[in-house]
Parts: sequence; structure tokens; C-alpha cells
Amino acid sequence: MLIAEFARETGLPRETVRFYVRRGLLHPQQGIKGGSRPYQIFGDKDVELARIIRVHQALGSSLSEIGDMIADYTQDADNPDRTRTLLSDHIARLEQQRHEIDGMLAFLRSKLDWMAQQKGPPPKFSDFA
Repeated sequence: MLIAEFARETGLPRETVRFYVRRGLLHPQQGIKGGSRPYQIFGDKDVELARIIRVHQALGSSLSEIGDMIADYTQDADNPDRTRTLLSDHIARLEQQRHEIDGMLAFLRSKLDWMAQQKGPPPKFSDFA
């Protein structure tokens, strides 16, 4: 698929797609059309990778960190031990983030309850972190 269709499929603006390509996060194939600037052709694997990139961004990973993760995985994709290590690291990081988010949610809910009742001292975030 060309960039316009890829952008629609992934929900990414074209400029973001181009930026990801420039950063080396996506590696579309080069088409034969387009003269001095050949068309970029994206596949289903690129769609999946773009979605993974967005999730990692939403979870707070920098593009440099995401690029490193992609490079690590693609460099050793056929090594099951390396893949297990990478996946375990991702799981540990996500679990830590989930713990932090759960603490924030508990604090916010407690603060709302306190605001509705105005009883006792207000909750402190440090009690939930």
C-alpha cells in the first residue's frame, strides 16, 4: 500500500509516517514508480509495527527507546532466548507502568470522594504511589 492508504489504515498523519521512516522505525519497500523519489510501499508488517510504536509511545517510551527495541528484536528475531528476554523486559516495564497508573487512579478516586464529603484531611498522593 502507498503512504496515503497506510496512513488511513494506521490512523497516522502522513507526516508522522514520513518521520517514522526518516527515524528508521519503519522500513517500507521502494517502488519503481516516482522517478528520483520512488514510491514507498508499506505492507501488513509495517501496519503492525506502526501500531506497536504508537502503543509504546502512549506508554511513555521515547522514539529512541522504541527504535532500540525494534533494532534489538529484528537483529535477533530468530533467537528464542533473546526474544524471551525482550518480551520479559517489556512485560516488567508494562507491569511497573500499570502499578503507577493504578496508584494515580486510586489517588484521584480518593480525592474525588474527599471533595464530595469534605471529611478529614485531603488524601496525599504519596499514600498511593
